[in-house]
Amino acid sequence: MFDSLSNRLQDVFKNLRGHGTLTEDNIRDAMREVRLALLEADVNFRVVKDFIAAVTEKAVGQEVLRSLEPGQQVIKIVHQELVELLGGSSVDLDLGGRKPAVIMMVGLQGSGKTTTAGKLARRLHKEGKKPYLVPADVYRPAAIDQLTVLAGELELPVHPSRTDQDPVDICRQAVTRAGELGCDTLLLDTAGRLHVDQELMEELGRIKSALQPAEILLVADAMTGQDAVGVADKFHQDLSLTGVVLTKLDGDARGGAALSIKKATGRPIKFVGVGEGLDALELFHPDRMASRILGKGDVLSLIEKAEATIDQEKAEDLSRKLRKDGFTLEDFLDQIKQIRKMCSLEQLMCMIPGMGRLKQMQNMPKPDERELTKVEAVINSMTAQERRNHAIINSSRRQRIAKGSGTQVQDVNKVIKSYTEMLKMMKKMRGKAGGLGALAGGGAKKKRKRLKGMTR
Repeated sequence: MFDSLSNRLQDVFKNLRGHGTLTEDNIRDAMREVRLALLEADVNFRVVKDFIAAVTEKAVGQEVLRSLEPGQQVIKIVHQELVELLGGSSVDLDLGGRKPAVIMMVGLQGSGKTTTAGKLARRLHKEGKKPYLVPADVYRPAAIDQLTVLAGELELPVHPSRTDQDPVDICRQAVTRAGELGCDTLLLDTAGRLHVDQELMEELGRIKSALQPAEILLVADAMTGQDAVGVADKFHQDLSLTGVVLTKLDGDARGGAALSIKKATGRPIKFVGVGEGLDALELFHPDRMASRILGKGDVLSLIEKAEATIDQEKAEDLSRKLRKDGFTLEDFLDQIKQIRKMCSLEQLMCMIPGMGRLKQMQNMPKPDERELTKVEAVINSMTAQERRNHAIINSSRRQRIAKGSGTQVQDVNKVIKSYTEMLKMMKKMRGKAGGLGALAGGGAKKKRKRLKGMTR
């Protein structure tokens, strides 16, 4: 979502090259462009004003470090200020010692509260918690059914709410029921409106008074830009928020909400929604987001995703096959599936340093998930023998595979060519750390520790 801002900032830093020191003149020119870039990204104008003042104060008159060019010195200063603007450091949930701990999800209608409640429940369950989902929105059609369906997908308990009940009564009963079921965390999916109104805030206030939640999380749609900041401010005034969850961060929003909301409310962004799946909720890392904005990628998140999705036994098996020239089309297909489990190709490119900028080039083709789907279809249409020995795939077999996969013979040829080129590359790299296999093993953990040490 920060592509446009990232490109503008990188252009600004390029123009600073060639200066021996950072003077008031070149800093003023650069900051004028940074100010415009931030305003165009829909960042709150007061936030922009304070940000520019802080960067200028730190940059003017500084000697350029011997190992850095002036543009790089400014990037360092801007990065530090962006990290502070985004919250400084990641902040996880603080559930205290009370059981069950209550997490109250609030926000406007359409912001993604119900889906986020499901995502957060999944995350808590993976961490060893026993969440209990509570549909407390009795106004929106099918709101109760939606959360019930999500709970079924997650195989987690859900409170049997009814539309004729008072939301406060639902929440009180849910606390009792959660205790009976041995659940330690209560997730309240409260009602929303199309806009903030007094009736909504009074109802939420009654729920807060009755349950004394450990966390009150505002779910805000990042696509709404500055509106999200105004909504967050109003909710915080009435409910004393403990944090914010920004949804649709994988969309094409300009990023103003993410860059403004912490400064405007004083409350941290705790989580971000990065997709539609129930696994698409991530802890928000200000330093990593700042790196993405400045086009430096996010290698730590990429490694963590790889470690979370790649099967360790498969990785070790792959390493053995690479050493023995046993990498087949079946393994090729398995690697594609594991990459797709990590995240979308678009998100993957944003995490690789330099790729965010590269994909914006005019002649650079955009990553297309359908191409990977086509590759999977082609390989799945092969026989087991063909997948294990591609050399036997002659002309007639290629025609049969194309027909079975709903593709063209040219597509089959492309898949086989990609596979054989990968084989050649692997032969050259033999003896070195091998692709995803190495990434999933101890090498990835060592690299993550090394990277964390470098960012401190």
